[in-house]
Formats: sequence, C-alpha cells, structure tokens
Amino acid sequence: MTANGNGTARAADAGGVQFVAPEKLQPNSKIYERVQNLGAFFKQQFGVDPEFYVRVPGRVNIIGEHVDYCGYSVLPMAVSQSIFLAVAKNPADSQLQLRNLEEAKFQGYDADLKTLKIELPKSGGPAWYNYFLCGIKGIQENLGSQWKSIGMRIAVDGNVPLAAGLSSSSAMVSSAVLATAHVQGKQLDRRELASISAKCEQYIGTHSGGMDQAIAYLGRVGCAHHIEFHPKLKGTPVTLPAGKCFVVANSLAQKNKAASSDYNERVVECRLATRWLAKHKGLANWQDIVRFIDLEEACQMDNETFEKLIKDNLTKWNYTRADICKELGITEQELETKFLSANTRHMEQFKLRQRALHVIQETGRVAKFRKICEQLAVRPSLEDAKKLGELMRQSHESLRELYECSHPDVERLIAISNEQQVSARVTGAGWGGCIVAMCDSVEAADAYIKALKRDYYAQLPSHLLERHQPNDFNEVVFATLPGNGAELYVQ
Repeated sequence: MTANGNGTARAADAGGVQFVAPEKLQPNSKIYERVQNLGAFFKQQFGVDPEFYVRVPGRVNIIGEHVDYCGYSVLPMAVSQSIFLAVAKNPADSQLQLRNLEEAKFQGYDADLKTLKIELPKSGGPAWYNYFLCGIKGIQENLGSQWKSIGMRIAVDGNVPLAAGLSSSSAMVSSAVLATAHVQGKQLDRRELASISAKCEQYIGTHSGGMDQAIAYLGRVGCAHHIEFHPKLKGTPVTLPAGKCFVVANSLAQKNKAASSDYNERVVECRLATRWLAKHKGLANWQDIVRFIDLEEACQMDNETFEKLIKDNLTKWNYTRADICKELGITEQELETKFLSANTRHMEQFKLRQRALHVIQETGRVAKFRKICEQLAVRPSLEDAKKLGELMRQSHESLRELYECSHPDVERLIAISNEQQVSARVTGAGWGGCIVAMCDSVEAADAYIKALKRDYYAQLPSHLLERHQPNDFNEVVFATLPGNGAELYVQ
C-alpha cells in the first residue's frame, strides 16, 4: 500500500471492511512540510516527538443539502483542506494536553480523562477544544468497560475555513475519534468511525445527519461519493464528468451551527412534519417516526407520491403551536418536552410545508444528479452535462426560498456566478459560509475565480482585505478536486 500525493493512503479492505491503516508519510507528499511543522511545534510544547499523525479532510457537498438528518442520501466530496493532529500517549498519567498551532487564537487545554466533562457556555458557541472532547467521549462510550484512561498529548493544526460550510467542526470531532481509537489500540472500520463521530456531535448540541463524518472517512481521490444512510451507511464512488472543475468560494459570513438554533430549528420542523403526515396516514406508531425516509418506507411511497402528500396535507405556510398541538392531539407542555429540543423551545411558528417540500424535492435532485453522472461516464453529452448545472441552481433556489438558509453575501456570490454563466449553490448548513460552483473546464474556472476576486473579494471591508488580500484571496476562493478520506500515518 502506498501513500498518494496528498500524503494519504488507500484503506485496507478485508471482506468489505475498510480500516484506517497506518502509512508511512513520504517526503514528496504535498502535506509533508505542514506535518513536519506541526511535529516541530509538538516537540517544542512537550519535549518529545509525536508517535503518529492524523489527517481528516473537510468536505464540500455538491448536492443534497439538509437531507441527511431526514435519512436521505447526499453527494459530497472530500477536499484537500484538513485538520491535522500530532499525537503521543502521555505515559505518566491520565492527562489530556491539547495545544493548537494558532496559540494566540485557540488557547491550550488540559484535563484529566478520568473525569472528562464537556461544559458548554450558556450563550455563544462551544470552545474549540469541546469539539475534540466530543470525539474522545464518543470512543469512551463505544469501548465501555474496555476504555482505559490513557493520557494524550496532542497538537492541532488545520486549514479548513471555520464556520464556512466545509465541515471544520466535524473534521475536528472525527480527528479526535480516530486519534483516540488508535491510542486505545482499537482498530475500527471506517463506517463505524463515521457513525461514532456523527453520534458524538450531539454532546455539543448538534443533531448531525452524518454526511460530514461519512465523507471524512470514505472519501476517495478523483470521486465524489453518493452516501446513503438508510438502512445502513453506504458510500458509492461517483465519477464526476470529465473536464468539469469545482470551485469553492467563501462568503466570509460566518455562522456556527452549534452556537445558533437555526440548524436545529430546521431539524425540529422536519421531524414535526414527519409526525404530522404519519398521523394523517393513520400510522399507529406516528410518534416514533421522525425521519421522512422512515415514513416513505412505511407507506411505500415514491418521491412523486410523497411530494403530493405534502402539498395536499401541509397547506399552510405557517403553523402555530396551537395548530400542531391540535393536529397531533398533544398539550403544549408535551410539545416542548417531547418534540422540541433544548435550544428550540422558544419557537412559536413552524414552516412545515416549506421544509418538507425542500427535503423531498432535493432528494429527487440528488438521485437525478447521480444518474446523469453515471450516464455521462458511459456516453458524454453536452445536454446532460447542462442538466447537472440546472439541478445545482434549483437546489440553491430551494435552499433560499423554502429552507431560508442563505445570506445576503452568499446571494452576491450567486449573482456574480449567474453573470458568469456558472452554476452555483450554497453548500453546508448555510446562513453564510461557502458556495460550490461547477465550471466547464480548468480555464473556465480560472476566469470565474478572477471575476469573483474582482467583483466580490476586492470589495470586502478593510479588515477582511487586510487579512486575505496579501495571499490574493487564494485561501477563500479556490478550485478543488475530490480527495481521500481520513488517514493515520507515521514518519
């Protein structure tokens, strides 16, 4: 097994089980210098060399937004931007010593793993190290009585933009899961690692659907992945059309989904819509059905039938608490305690129709996108290739109008994209963050990036210009190719 140009290795595969196999990092690797710098920082902090390194990539979702927590499939790809860890056991005791290369921005953190606690602030987002603690706790719970309080010394570096929709927080959680599992001597399947990583984000209040963690582990060079979550996690490589080039552009409008209730409000609205429709269909266990895909399966509906069910039965644009309590036959107290999450109990209005329509229609777009890609791999067609761009445009329009998770700065980027005749959409949770755009060639991508730099980035406020202009905005707008998923390597 050999490491590829990103410094990562293909997974060992035994009977369909894919493990993260340690691989020697080669000096000609693209990440070699970055890892060496992190190793030097580690030695400066702890006086010893790290025992191993972990790399977990961010991701960009090409299509399929806000559908994973409803059980539906998505089509992301791993990007080269990653979280990097340098790790060694702390042989003396059970102490966790966590240090960040950006010391001025992210202060170090120490804790005793025998008394691990994740303390969240009453307002604002979690401290950076809490994402790491989530990963440790995820492995601790997975191992149960096999868990040993082995201390760890860890140095962190990363170049995944924060709060930009490229999954920086999930990459951090996933890196902690992988590092902790390795220290514990536990070899886990990539799918199991992804599942643990998705579940343990709940410790910081995020009800993750699993897409970010799945692509973080299952990514493969040169391919996007069609990731299914039902009935079990499955990743199928999808070859993207030859010549197409994807561009990621960061609006620099940031929203931390763990610090805001917007993301969880959408989850709650989808779950309420599911139960509303399940009760209408006369399902005795309607209270237990919380994902659209489970309702679809229970009623044996196709996508078109499901869309009609929504349009016929969720007829109002806004539902009140009284509407929902009356329809579901519950009290307002039951609504708060059984149906709303801790940071959504303030909600008074619920847009069930809009959220449900987006999810079901977006699910149809994912299926169409994959099918067209598969057809193009066999028979190139300009007409079919254009359909991919149209699906991306439709996705963005739905996210803006039905899911209401765009942002004025994102819309400026979309407007410039439209002027350049480039198909683009918001990617990630939204409310700012990044867009992903599909260009017809590398040359077209270069011209598009120049237009974005001229018409958007050069017009940024002075404090952002000072930070990003010296590097010609190359960290905030860039072409990207699909990369490998999480890897663990030694020197």
